[in-house]
Order: sequence, then C-alpha cells, then structure tokens
Amino acid sequence: MYGFRHLQTVHNGDTVDILIKSKTGEEQTVKPLFFFCQGSLPIPLMIRHYRDGESAIYNVFPFEKLDNILTTYHIVIVGKPYIPLIIDEKLLNKDMTYSERTKMFSRKYVERNLLSYYVNRNNEVIDFLRTQTFVSKKNLVLAGHSEGSAIAAKMAYSNRKVTKLIYSAGNPLGRMMTNVARSRVTETDSSKQASLVFENWKGIISSPKSIEGFGDTNKGTFEFSYPPPMKYLLKLKIPVLVTYGTKDYGLINSADYFRLEVIRLGKTNFTFKDYIGLEHNYFPLEANGEINYEIYNWDKIANDWIEWLRNN
Repeated sequence: MYGFRHLQTVHNGDTVDILIKSKTGEEQTVKPLFFFCQGSLPIPLMIRHYRDGESAIYNVFPFEKLDNILTTYHIVIVGKPYIPLIIDEKLLNKDMTYSERTKMFSRKYVERNLLSYYVNRNNEVIDFLRTQTFVSKKNLVLAGHSEGSAIAAKMAYSNRKVTKLIYSAGNPLGRMMTNVARSRVTETDSSKQASLVFENWKGIISSPKSIEGFGDTNKGTFEFSYPPPMKYLLKLKIPVLVTYGTKDYGLINSADYFRLEVIRLGKTNFTFKDYIGLEHNYFPLEANGEINYEIYNWDKIANDWIEWLRNN
C-alpha cells in the first residue's frame, strides 16, 4: 500500500493499524525498529489526493527523505484509535482532522485519546512486531514529536526493550505549561489569556478522570500534564536526544530549564540540539512573527537524528 506494509493487531478489543516502511528489497532483512510516535489530533496516517487522475498520499512522516533511516532501520508508525488508516483529503476538515458527520470527533477516539492508552497500546505493538522474523531484538529506537514526544518518553520509561529515545519539540513540564506559554505570547492587559488557562486547570483537577467532551478531555489533559515528562525523562539511563526550536512559543523557557536541570544533575546520557530561530515544526519564524513555510527543515532534523544514533 503506497510502499508501506500494513499490519494489524488488537489492543483491548480495538483494531490497531500499523504501517511499516522498509528499504526497497530489504523488507525481510533483519533490522531494528525506528518507532515514530504521531503527534496530536485525529489525523489519518494516509491522506489520499489526486493529481492528473492518479492517486497519491501526502507524507506519512514529517521528514520526506527516508533513505538514511531505512539503511539501518524499519520505520514504524501506528494510527490513532478509530480513525481511518487511509482517506481522501476532501473528506477531512481543513486541518486534516477526521470527524464524523456531526462534525464532532469520534467518541471512541476521544475516550482513548489518553497518554496511558497510547503507551500501553504501543508497547503491545512492539511486542507484536518483535515476533516478526524481519525485526531485530537487539535495538529499539523511539522518536516522538510534539504530543508524540510525551508518548515516546513514557514508553521509554516503562519498556526496558527501548535502547534510545529522540524527544522532539516536547514540553518537559507538560501540556498545561505549553498552554500557559502560548497564552503569554499573545495576551494583553485586557485579555489576560493565561488566567483562562489557570481557571481551566482548576476545572481539570477538580475532575481529573472525566472523559466527557469531544476534544481533549480532562483525563487526557491531566495525563499529558502530570506528572510532567521531566519526571520520568530524568530517570532514564539510555541515550536521549532532545531537539527543539528556540522560537517554539509552546516551549518558552521549559526546554532550556530542563537542559539546565540535566546539567545540574550531571546526567551524561542526554544530548541537546537547539535550532535557533525555528518554531514548533522547525520552520523559520520571521521577525514579524510569521512562519516561513518555504524553508522545510525536517530532512535536516532527521539527518541530525541519524548522526546522533550512529554516534550513540
């Protein structure tokens, strides 16, 4: 399917869609897994569009050039629960999210949009994949971007099979700290947007197990906020690469604070790579605050990841 292998397994009665990308001709060559954790929102892995009457899909991964990774690894990504694996672009919302005819996110997705669900499910997927003859059991790399970074970090903490972690554009102080940081960028004396974030947090902690609503539930936000990823990241003994853009408004001071703390504690298994002037998805941020989408840096980021993997 568009150059991917599609496997399925079951987690707690839910069908799990798994895509595997391998180097052409080396699909059965024994290699370790490079397990990439998808970011937030119910976005299908394969979004189909049509050009000149031919169907194609947008990039499944944020990085386009995969050869450097595929030389050493099979790349794995897992779909969101109860979200179609593949769908036509015209059936999605403008932000590429999938919703039902009511324009609401799937209730089954919302109920499972939890850190605990993703971590447990993904760890089971790893166990399933390690039974495949083409998967090496010697190494296991996890990488996650944005929300996926928190998932990858918690997986690394809970799964001793993981040998290396790449933590990309994640807030080590948790989701609510990201919300506070972003509100501080745009608030004014009259709007005081951060105050609304603090009030929202009060409501969340008053009912932290609630899964009501049709987006990020109280339980989902609480799990991605507390304990913050820093708590379990600092307990890791495996090599960890932390990458982030210095103009990522959701990480203002948080990533740098974490870096200072790692230095204070003498943790030598961490490597930090900051990208000056880049935002959350590694696009340049212009002086006027606008994102320059013409300069695509993801392939450079992926190459830096591979170089780090080779040296660690």
